[in-house]
Amino acid sequence: MIKNVFASLVLASALAAPVSAATCITSKGNWNAYKNQFASQLAANGIGQRGQQALAGAKLSNITWKFESNPSTQTGTLAADPARFLAKRSGSTAQAFINGVKNRMARNPNTFASIEQRFGVPGSLLASIWGLETSWGGYLGGTRIVDGAVTLASYCRRHPRFESHALAALEMVDRGMISTSTKGGPSGELGHMQFLAGNWLRYGVDGNGDGRADPYNAVDALASAANMLSRNGWRKGQPFGPGSQNFNVLSVWNDSGNYLRAIVYAAERAK
Repeated sequence: MIKNVFASLVLASALAAPVSAATCITSKGNWNAYKNQFASQLAANGIGQRGQQALAGAKLSNITWKFESNPSTQTGTLAADPARFLAKRSGSTAQAFINGVKNRMARNPNTFASIEQRFGVPGSLLASIWGLETSWGGYLGGTRIVDGAVTLASYCRRHPRFESHALAALEMVDRGMISTSTKGGPSGELGHMQFLAGNWLRYGVDGNGDGRADPYNAVDALASAANMLSRNGWRKGQPFGPGSQNFNVLSVWNDSGNYLRAIVYAAERAK
């Protein structure tokens, strides 16, 4: 998931709190100092005891730190050809991935049709994103979300624009939506579609009608991804290939051109 975020994204609970961001770090030795500074923002943003305790117990995520201190390790972003990108990310072939998209849609036709009718986003596109993010729910991540989110926010290459997502992750703990042991992607990504926490709080919707929005429920996650695109200007029934308005909207999900061309390549062939 979902890896791009606008600098202007701020949690609604944070809008009334003009608290300065903590000082970013590039040394693991400064981790506790960062957390101590960051902790001063929690109460001002309405985050209570459970969230505060979660921050106190957060550990630096070594895999997140590795990615941020050495971006070249993220080799999955290097394949410009869409078919090659799909093969590298899926560990198979582009055609095998496309077949997986088709299979997932065939197994859940009513779900994808309902989401497309509600939000205007094609099922093949959502299923392609789902496949790239978590292999259709096969692997949701092995990093504790709070650890990943706070580590990402602390590192100077990402700081301070990711602090809103760290605050959101702690707010989710405070509200009982996730626990301190809930795992996701190395940057704190959540659930089937790998939402950043702030984006989930902003765009998460109840897709299966059980009265709650749960990123670890596939239908909720798919509907929420469609909601995010819809609310950022997606045009129903219009093309979404490179150069189109809808392709530009996709950048709110991920700002990697290689990633976007790959999901479009798969979605257009899986219709």
